[in-house]
Amino acid sequence: MGGRRVTVNGQHPWLHLLDADEREVIERGRYGRRTALGTRPALLLIDVQPSVVGLDRPILEQIDEYPSGIGEVAHQAIRKLVPLTAAARAAGVPVIYTRLVTSDEVSMYGDRIDRGPLLPGDPDSQIVDALAPEPGDVVIQKQLASAFFGTALGFVLARRGIDTLLIGGGSTSGCVRASAVDAASHGYRVAVIEDGTFDRIKVSHAASLLDVWMKYGELISAEDAARYLHADRQEGAVR
Repeated sequence: MGGRRVTVNGQHPWLHLLDADEREVIERGRYGRRTALGTRPALLLIDVQPSVVGLDRPILEQIDEYPSGIGEVAHQAIRKLVPLTAAARAAGVPVIYTRLVTSDEVSMYGDRIDRGPLLPGDPDSQIVDALAPEPGDVVIQKQLASAFFGTALGFVLARRGIDTLLIGGGSTSGCVRASAVDAASHGYRVAVIEDGTFDRIKVSHAASLLDVWMKYGELISAEDAARYLHADRQEGAVR
């Protein structure tokens, strides 16, 4: 399957944003070529915590309580990630979480957004109950967008011989995209869980998935990811 190019069609959320010239750029520029996944995957769940997820309501109905919360679309994605996480554990695949914490000195947003610190002990920085870590899972604390920047993630992956990262969580245009780009830059094979990611702005979500698909990795559904973990891993392909 490696090297076969995918025609720009289907149900991806960015398709309606492309005009005819842009579709031709992708086709003739040979972007979005399929690449086989590896045989030593890990599931990386980015910032699935209340401060990012928010309440299971439309975003504007919960934004006063959770200004960074993404709301119901995040909860929809989490419902896709729950069975995938169970499938990973059943297959003996490492499940790795990141938690975003900040301080007065270090904030992912710098001065762009007025937010107070989010400390390690804050309930809003903990993993949501639906995806609560289990014994054997790894939880990595980070302060900036990428799961790799200033963390022990690279050490954890190297020690376990990981060659592929399945990435879900939020936000798609922020920490998920940054982590996917860094994963590809470190030589990992990357697959972003398309229905297991979420963002505040639809166009940001769509454009970020397009960037990943064009240049950095595969887009797969949570269902296909679970199938890869159980059945297709030896072939390194998502069918």
